Amino acid sequence: MTDLKRIFTWRAIAILTFGTVIGSGIFVVPSAVLRDSGGSVGLATMVWIVGGILSYLGALTYAELAAMNPGSGGLYLYIRDAFGSAVAFAYGWTLFVVIGSGTVAALAVASSTYLSVWIPMSPMSQRMVGVFFALLVSFVNVLGTQQSTSVLKAGTAIKLGAIALLVIALPALGSGFSEVTQVWPTFSTPGLAATTGLALVSVLWAYEGWQYLTFMTGETIDPQRNFPRGLALGVFGLIVIYVLSALAYVAALGPAGVMASNRVAADAAGAVLGGSWAKIISLPIMISMLTAAQANSMMSARVYFAMAKDGVFFQRMAGVHPRFGTPAFALMAAGIWSAILAASGTFDLLLQYVVFVGWLFYSLGGLAVLALRRSRPDAVRPFRVPGYPMTPILFVLSGLAIVVNTVVQSPQKGIIGLGATAAAIPIYAIWRRLAPPSR
Repeated sequence: MTDLKRIFTWRAIAILTFGTVIGSGIFVVPSAVLRDSGGSVGLATMVWIVGGILSYLGALTYAELAAMNPGSGGLYLYIRDAFGSAVAFAYGWTLFVVIGSGTVAALAVASSTYLSVWIPMSPMSQRMVGVFFALLVSFVNVLGTQQSTSVLKAGTAIKLGAIALLVIALPALGSGFSEVTQVWPTFSTPGLAATTGLALVSVLWAYEGWQYLTFMTGETIDPQRNFPRGLALGVFGLIVIYVLSALAYVAALGPAGVMASNRVAADAAGAVLGGSWAKIISLPIMISMLTAAQANSMMSARVYFAMAKDGVFFQRMAGVHPRFGTPAFALMAAGIWSAILAASGTFDLLLQYVVFVGWLFYSLGGLAVLALRRSRPDAVRPFRVPGYPMTPILFVLSGLAIVVNTVVQSPQKGIIGLGATAAAIPIYAIWRRLAPPSR
C-alpha cells in the first residue's frame, strides 16, 4: 500500500477543524485581546469577528487549491507547485523541526499542567507526563485514521460541550455585563490602534490550525466537493463559538475581571458556578489541548509523507503501515521528536522564535492561488475562491502583517526565526544531492 484511503466526509472535515483549532487559545487569549483593545468590549468583539473573517477568507482561498490538487500534504503541495520544491521543503522542514512538533510538545506539557490540578506533581513530573502525552497522541494516530478520528471526535464533543455550558450558564447567571461602562472607545489614538493590532495577532493565533486541514485532502471523499464545504463551515462555526465565548467571560467577570485573569475560562466558571467549577473545568480544557495535539500530530505527518514521496525526506516516511493504513513511521518519528522537545523544555523558546514564520508560509499559500491562476490558467478548478482576487489578497496581507509586526516588535526574534527557516535551503540542496527525487 502506497496511498492513504479516502474516508473523510464534509462533516468529518468540519469536526476536524474544531478539534484542531480549539486547543488552549479560547480558554486563555480573551484576556489579552480585551486588554489590548483598551478594555472596550465592542472593539474586542469586533477584533474576534475580523480575525475570524480573515481566517474564513484563508479557508476559501485554500479550498480552491485543495480542490485543484486533492493530494496528501496540502499546503506543502501548493507551495511546491507555485514556488518550487526548495521553498516547499523549507516549509516542511520548519514544520517538522519546530512548528508542528513544537506545538504538539507545548500542548502536551500544558495538558500535564492542567492534570496537576487534580494530581499534584512536581515540575519534573509534569514534564515527564507531557512526554508521555506527546508519545500517546502519536501512537493513537498510528492505529488507524478511522480509529484516531473517532477519538478526536469524542474529545471534540467534550470540549464543545464544555464551551456550550459556559456560553449558556455564564450570561444567564453572571452579572458582568452590568460593569460594562462603555461598549466602544470614546476616542481613537495611535497607541490604541497599535495595541488593537496586537489583539488581532492574538486572535489569529487562537484561530490558527485550520490550515492543517489541507494536509488531509488526499484522504477526503470527493474532495473537490466535500473539502471546501467542510473547511468553510468549520471556520464559520469557529467564529460563532469564539465570539460567544469571549462575551460569556465578560458576562461572568466583567471587563476588569477578564483583563486581570490569566486563566479566564476557569476563573469565569469558578466565579459564577462556584469555586469547585474552576477545578472541574480544567478537565475538558486538558482534553481540549490533548485533542488539538492529536490533530496536529495526525495532520503534520501527511506533510512528511508527501515530502518523502518527493524524495526530499527520509524514504521510510513515505511508508504506509500494511495493517493500519497510516503513515506510521512519519507519525512516530515526529512523535519522538515532540517528546524530546517536551523533555528538554526548549519547545517554548523554539516556538517563540519560529512559529510566526508559519504565517509567512500561509501567505505563500494565498499567493499560490494568484500564481497558479497565471501559470496554469487551464487547470481544472472544481471550486473557485469567491471574490477573487481580493479574497486571497486580503488574506495574504493579514498574514504578512503578522510577520512584519513580529519583526518590528521583536527584531531579534524576527531575525533568528527567519534565519533559522532560511537555513533549510542549504539542507535541501544537500538532500537533493544525496537522495535524488523519486518522482
